[in-house]
Amino acid sequence: MEEEEEAKPLNKLPSCNSDGNNGASLGSAFSRANSTAGSRSSSASTRTWASATIFFSVVIIIVCGVFISGFDVVVFTSTLSSFLSTVTASASSSSSHQVGREYPLNCTRSTNATNLQKCPAGYYPTTMIEPNSEYTTACPEYFRWIHEDLRPWRDIGINREAIESRRSLAHFRLIVYKGKAYLEQFHRAWQTRDVFTLWGILQLLRLYPGRVPDLEMMFCCEDLPALPKRDNRVSNGTAPPAMFHYCGHESAFDIPFPDWSFWGWPEVNIKPWTSTLKAIKKGAAKKRWKDRDPHAFWKGNPWVSPKRRDLMGCKQNKDMDWNARLSVVNWGRESSSGFKGSRLEDQCTHRYKIYVEGRAWSVSEKYILACDAATLLIRPEYYDFFVRGMIPMEHYWPIRPNNKCRDIKFAVDWGNNHPSEAEKIGEEGARFARESLSIQRVYDYMFHLLSEYAKLQKFEVTVPPAAVELCSETMACPAEGQVKEYMMETLVKSPSTELPCSMPPPYEDHELREFMQRKENITKQVEMWEAEYWDNLNKSMKH
Repeated sequence: MEEEEEAKPLNKLPSCNSDGNNGASLGSAFSRANSTAGSRSSSASTRTWASATIFFSVVIIIVCGVFISGFDVVVFTSTLSSFLSTVTASASSSSSHQVGREYPLNCTRSTNATNLQKCPAGYYPTTMIEPNSEYTTACPEYFRWIHEDLRPWRDIGINREAIESRRSLAHFRLIVYKGKAYLEQFHRAWQTRDVFTLWGILQLLRLYPGRVPDLEMMFCCEDLPALPKRDNRVSNGTAPPAMFHYCGHESAFDIPFPDWSFWGWPEVNIKPWTSTLKAIKKGAAKKRWKDRDPHAFWKGNPWVSPKRRDLMGCKQNKDMDWNARLSVVNWGRESSSGFKGSRLEDQCTHRYKIYVEGRAWSVSEKYILACDAATLLIRPEYYDFFVRGMIPMEHYWPIRPNNKCRDIKFAVDWGNNHPSEAEKIGEEGARFARESLSIQRVYDYMFHLLSEYAKLQKFEVTVPPAAVELCSETMACPAEGQVKEYMMETLVKSPSTELPCSMPPPYEDHELREFMQRKENITKQVEMWEAEYWDNLNKSMKH
């Protein structure tokens, strides 16, 4: 993550339970009044009959017109064909709309403070919706890492002890039971991390009602992984502790999950991913790649980690221009000025952009990729759910953590001498962000991850006495300000009429080795180019 130490919490947020006693206060914080399901009716059969009547009437009129006026039969055929297509499309649209009907928030407007907002009974579907088609697209390659992340439990399974053993480290327990969500809150997370993480899971349940299996999950909302393997040694036949987190590490058991910012980060004025992605694409289109500043750009808070402070040493100085243009963000000043200087869509002005971790992973990675500048990715120590599916020199240029400045200088010089290739890296990175990281694919990833996780659970899922039912109404109805705005923007209003993408199989051992070897070979090739570059540069300086 990044800016957490300086970004200030919003004043008016629905408060979660912070005393750790039980989950009831979170339910009250996201609730204000009782709610009843609104009356709903359908007139699909009437519309179908009306459409059929109009269809036959118009056909008769057109046919009569042909014989009365000697209308060109070719024109007649074309007109009729066009009409039939329109009617068919209309009928199809009507059918699709009928299946995917909208369910807006069902808020009760009661002002009685003791009459808390509840989940409306029987309002939103909690059982499967039949898809329009059994056809589905293939998931992106990085979905295969789901199998790797769950590998520690593949043979043993996940028992009750694996869930409960590190409960003190979790911010909340979420239960999915018969299509509904139940929450037991242990601690408040920083800012609105837990709020929008929970919101995202609720939208998944609205998108694919009845498809997410019964499960119980613990979630930690900190920066650093919570389950280092050195502190959680397990003997043969014993299941490791299981907990979800925003990032993973090769030396930890944490299971990576999409972070909260996909649904918005109001404290730093970052809107939900879909609208931010559109804004960045529009901002990037203002200046062609070849017309941008030919240097590498980074903007952020360097004080959250030594890695970032080290990066600041690559600033241009009187002795060397490392081709890096680095800018420090003061989030206190940004907040007071309305965040005018930190809009992500205004930061696509350079040919190259640098990604560097914060305390652990950083949510900035997806925004940097989306800019269609060539991403100079300083090799991360931690990984989010998608980065392992990216390929060096296809989606990004690899930078060594212990050789940042020299690597950045070479990458920029190489790119400016090979503009087509460098621009292509930027384009592929942006395409990855738009397509493989679309919010639909994020939901599909969550669906498959939770489905595979649920298969490993070896206990009966039940709702603990301390848990409260959680739904979009109990979270969004009492929300205020940007929290409310972002929730309304990302509310899933209709069940999907399409199936999730098709989950790829696990890597065979040799496949995974070959995949990792391929990435390593590409990286070594870049390092060889750089060694030759600096050798030639040093020789020229001697002359």
